[in-house]
Amino acid sequence: MLDQLKDIICQYVEVNREDISEESRFVEDLGFNSYDFMSMVGELEDTYDIEVEEREIVDIRTVGEAADYIKKLQSEE
Repeated sequence: MLDQLKDIICQYVEVNREDISEESRFVEDLGFNSYDFMSMVGELEDTYDIEVEEREIVDIRTVGEAADYIKKLQSEE
């Protein structure tokens, strides 16, 4: 999942795939703005067939947290 998540991230910000780690922070390290982030969330919903809760997504700061959240949502279905 992390590899696919990295591919998706690279579609929204200009960052080298190999520079993305689980500890990478979306805003501070990868340069996401709120529009890019929410656009990416929409793609994640489509890609992983999940429904993201906006009040929960605001607490996600790192790539690893996003991967964990996606896994949690998938296990609930």
